[in-house]
Amino acid sequence: MYMTDFIGYAAACFTTFALVPQIMRIWRLKEARDVSMFMPVMIGIGSTLWTIYGFLIASIPVVAANSVSLVVALLTISFTMKYR
Repeated sequence: MYMTDFIGYAAACFTTFALVPQIMRIWRLKEARDVSMFMPVMIGIGSTLWTIYGFLIASIPVVAANSVSLVVALLTISFTMKYR
């Protein structure tokens, strides 16, 4: 594996799972009154656009990472709405 591939995969992991700690906090506390909807909505929109872009350029890593990121963003949004 080239160093550039490693950097790309590491970046994908960090950005894809960035909202997981927020989901875990909401789930554990069953409370999301102070959670902003702005960030997960923006990440969801960005992930959707990146996924479309990945399909257009036929890049499986771009599609895979951003599809997972979209699911994580949607989970964050749904948990935030449920526990507000």
